[in-house]
Amino acid sequence: MSVGAHAVTSNVIPRWDRELLFEILDNIHDVVLVIDSETTIVYANEAYARILGVPVEKVLGRRLDSIEPESKTITALRTGKVSNNGRYYLDSLKIDVVGSSFPLYHGKKIIGAVSIFKNITEVVQLNRELELTKGVADYLKERLEQWEQIPLSFKEYVGQNSRLKETLILAAKVALTDSTVLILGESGVGKEVLARAVHSSSRRKDMPLIKVNCAAIPENLIESELFGYEEGAFTGAKKGGKLGKFELAHGGTIFLDEIGDMSLTMQAKLLRVLQEKEFERVGGTKTIKVDVRVIAATNRDLKNMIEKETFRRDLYYRLYIVPLYLTPLRERKDDLLVLAKTFLDQFAVVVGHKLTLSPQVVRLLQDYDWPGNIRELQNVLEHASIVCSNGHIEVHHMPAHMLPVHEDSESCIDKPHDVKEILARVEKELILSALATYDNRTQAMKALGISRGAFYDKLRRYGIEE
Repeated sequence: MSVGAHAVTSNVIPRWDRELLFEILDNIHDVVLVIDSETTIVYANEAYARILGVPVEKVLGRRLDSIEPESKTITALRTGKVSNNGRYYLDSLKIDVVGSSFPLYHGKKIIGAVSIFKNITEVVQLNRELELTKGVADYLKERLEQWEQIPLSFKEYVGQNSRLKETLILAAKVALTDSTVLILGESGVGKEVLARAVHSSSRRKDMPLIKVNCAAIPENLIESELFGYEEGAFTGAKKGGKLGKFELAHGGTIFLDEIGDMSLTMQAKLLRVLQEKEFERVGGTKTIKVDVRVIAATNRDLKNMIEKETFRRDLYYRLYIVPLYLTPLRERKDDLLVLAKTFLDQFAVVVGHKLTLSPQVVRLLQDYDWPGNIRELQNVLEHASIVCSNGHIEVHHMPAHMLPVHEDSESCIDKPHDVKEILARVEKELILSALATYDNRTQAMKALGISRGAFYDKLRRYGIEE
C-alpha cells in the first residue's frame, strides 16, 4: 500500500511512524539537523553528538541563530534556496564541514530548514599540510634550480652549506647588474674570490678587474694610487705622471679590499667618485670621467665604526646596496671535509703523491675553531703536505698551534676499560676519516661496509654534520 510519493507499506513494515523515521535518521552516518522557522533546533540525530562532540540534549530547544548565526541552515530558511555539497566553517565549534541545506515546507509556507553534513576538519588540515609540503618542495626545487643556474665562476666556491648557497645565489643575481657590491666577512673567508666571481659573471668580464688593498697602502700614497697623479705633483713623481687604479679599471671593475681601513679624508673623495663617476688626479685640474663598477669588502664592523665616527654614514649607504655576507668556517663545518679534500688534491699534484688524513687529524680539524677561516685551512694542509713524507697526514704533521693542550687520553684514563666508549670513539674517527678520504658519502659508506640508514644514523649519533 502506498503512503506517499516515496514510500509504501508491506507485511514487514505495515506502517510508517515517527519511531521508525527517527531510527532511520539516527542511523545516518552524517549529521542531520532540523530547525523551525524561528531557528529553534527541533531535531538532531545521534551523529550530531558522535561527530561534533556535543550532546544532543544540550542543543535541542536552543536557537541556532544564537549559536551559529552564519549557518547555512539559517540561510536556507531565510532564502528558500537549496545549498548542495557546500563547504563551510562552524565558528562555534571551530570545525570545517561539508554538506547540504534545504528549506522545509508545509504546503507553500517555509516552516523550517534541514542540514545534513559531515566534519571534514581532518581532511582540511591534511590538505593544508599537503599544500604546505608542496610549497616547501616547490621552494626547494626553485632554490636547487637557482643553484644549478649560477655561473661557473661561482662554482669556485666549494661546499653545500645552505647559508653559503644563499649568498652565492644573491651574488649571481647582482653580478648581472652594475650595482655597487659590499662583501662582508672575516679575514680568510674568500671575499676576493667572491669579488672575482661577480666580475667574471658580469657584462664587464672582458675588461680589467683591478684590486686595491686599502689597508696595505700608506695614507700619504693612497690618493695617488686610486686617482693617479700629474707630472711634478710631488717630489719623486714620475715624468709624465701615472694613471690611478680607477682609470685602469675604466670599463671594468675595481675591488676595494679592506675599505674599513680607509681614512675619513679618502672616504669623502671615494664618495664623490661613487656619486659623480669623476675625479681629478693628484696635482691636476682636469676632471676625468670613468665607467667603473665598485666592489668593496671589509672584515670590520662598519655600523660600529659609524657610531664611533670613523666611517662615513653616507658612504656606508652608498656601498650598502647589495651586501653579501660570507659565513666563517666555524659556522659551516659541514663543508670542512669537502674543502680539506679539495686542498689535498691540489697539494697532491705539487708533492707528487696522494694525500690522506688520519682519523685523529680529521677530528682535530673538526674541533678547531678556525680563526683564519678557509685561508688558514689551506695553509695548515699545505704545511702538513710538505712535512708529511709518506702521504698519510698524522697529528704530529700539523702546525704546533693547532695541537690541543689536553688530549682525549684523559677520558681514556678515567674509563680505561669502557669498551662501549672506546669503540664509539674509534667508530666516529673511522667515519670522519672515510668522509675526508672519499669524494662523496656513497663511497664513504661503501668503504665502511655499512648501509645508508646505519651510516646516517651514526652521523646523527656522533654529531657529525649532515
